[in-house]
Amino acid sequence: KYTKFSIFYYWINSLGQNTSIYSRLENVAIPSGKENTTATLSYDHRIMPLENIFSTGTYYCEVKWNNMQKMGKGVFVLTRGTGYVETSYGWEILITLTALLAALSITATALLLWKRK
Repeated sequence: KYTKFSIFYYWINSLGQNTSIYSRLENVAIPSGKENTTATLSYDHRIMPLENIFSTGTYYCEVKWNNMQKMGKGVFVLTRGTGYVETSYGWEILITLTALLAALSITATALLLWKRK
C-alpha cells in the first residue's frame, strides 16, 4: 500500500504564494522479510542556483500516498544579491554617543565654573 508515493518540493514566498519546484513518483520494492515493518528512506534534493534575490522563502518537502500526506517542517532560505555587505553601525554609534556625552560634560562643567564666579 505504501510502496508507491509522490514527493513534492515547493517553496512559499513572503507573500504566501506557493511555487512548485520539483516532483517525482516513487515505487519502492519491499525486500522479502521486511513486510509490515517501518522503513526510513532519505531523499536529498538540491536547489541550485537560486534564481534571484526574490527566492527568499520557506522551502518544503511533501510526500503523498493514496489517502495520506506528510509535510516537512520547512527550511527558511534568505537570499541576497551579489556584493551584499552586512552593515554594522556598532562602532560608529558608540563613538558618536561617547563624543556627545563628552561635549555635554565639558559644557556643563564650564557653565558651573562660569556661574560660580
